[in-house]
Amino acid sequence: MIPDRVDITWIMLIGLALATLLIPPLVTRPLLGNALLLTFAGIKGRRLVLDFLDLRAAPPLWRGLLSAWVFIVVLFAWLASVIVALV
Repeated sequence: MIPDRVDITWIMLIGLALATLLIPPLVTRPLLGNALLLTFAGIKGRRLVLDFLDLRAAPPLWRGLLSAWVFIVVLFAWLASVIVALV
């Protein structure tokens, strides 16, 4: 039996959630750790938007807008962590 896309996304989300637990003890540089964690969050957010909100079949404009929204949220979170680290 071949798993469908939602099952693969679900397994990927669990794997990335577990990876977020393992990153902080392994990475000693805070900005690198934040970048990795936020990258994982961005990947999870995009997979949720595409697969669980079923936007893979949506027009490219909607996919692009929601993917950009996820990217912008992650970017602002990373910029905030950089500002806090520098202050």
